[in-house]
Amino acid sequence: MTRCTIPDLAGKAVLITGASTGIGAALARAFAAQGAKVIVHYHSSADAAAALAGEIGKAGGIARLVRADFSRAAEVRRAVEEAAAAFGRLDGLINNAGGMVRRVAYEAATEMDYDEIMDLNARSVVTASNAAIPHLKKQGGFIINTSSIAARTGGSGGAGLYGSAKAFVANVTRGMAKELIAHGIRVNAVSPGVIATPFHERYSTPERLEAMRQLIPQGRLGQVEDCVGAYLFLASAMLSGYVIGQTIEVNGGQLMP
Repeated sequence: MTRCTIPDLAGKAVLITGASTGIGAALARAFAAQGAKVIVHYHSSADAAAALAGEIGKAGGIARLVRADFSRAAEVRRAVEEAAAAFGRLDGLINNAGGMVRRVAYEAATEMDYDEIMDLNARSVVTASNAAIPHLKKQGGFIINTSSIAARTGGSGGAGLYGSAKAFVANVTRGMAKELIAHGIRVNAVSPGVIATPFHERYSTPERLEAMRQLIPQGRLGQVEDCVGAYLFLASAMLSGYVIGQTIEVNGGQLMP
C-alpha cells in the first residue's frame, strides 16, 4: 500500500460513516493508503465491511469496524464513541452515511417518509458531529459532510425530500464551519453528482441513469474514485488549511454553480 503522499494524514484516526460500499469504501481505502487509521462504519452490509477491513489490512493499512443504524440518534452517538475509543483519539469525521430511503413525490409523502429520510440524511450529520466535537477539540481536526447535487437541483422525480435533506447538510456545513474553526476544527463538504454506486442501482433505472448521463458535459457517470481527491484535499490541513465552510462539487460539469 502506497503511503504518505499527503504526509499530514498519516497516523490520523478517521471515522468514515457509510463506508462499507460505494464512495465510503473508496474513501476508506484512500485514507488508509495515506497512513490514516480508519474506522469503517456500516449498518447492514456486514460482509462487505469485513471484506473491506481485511483488504485494507492485507495492504498494510489499519482499519476497525463499527456497526450502527444511523437513523437512530442513540446508535449514532454510540458509534462515534466506539470510533474514538478504537485508537484513543479522533482526528476526523466524514459524514457519508445516507440514502434516498425511497422515491416519493411530495404530494404522496407521509410523516413517516419525512422522518425516515430526514433522520438518516440530516439528523445523523448533526448528531454524529455533535458527538465527535469534544474529541476533535482535543487536538483539532476536520469534519467533511457528504451533500449531493440534489441539494442544488431539488432532486429528480421522487427525490425531493432527499435533496432537501442534503440542502440542510450543505447549510449545516457552513454554520458548523463558523462555530468550530475557533477550536481548530475545519468543516467542509463534498457534493457528488451522479456516481455509479449501489445507491443508483437501488433507486434509479437504467433509463433514468442514461437520461442523467446525457446532461453531463464529460459524457459519463462518475466513478467512486472520482470523488476521493476532494475528500483527501479537504482532510489535509497542509493542502486546504484556509478552506473553511466550502462545498466542492464533483459532477463532471453537470452543475456549475
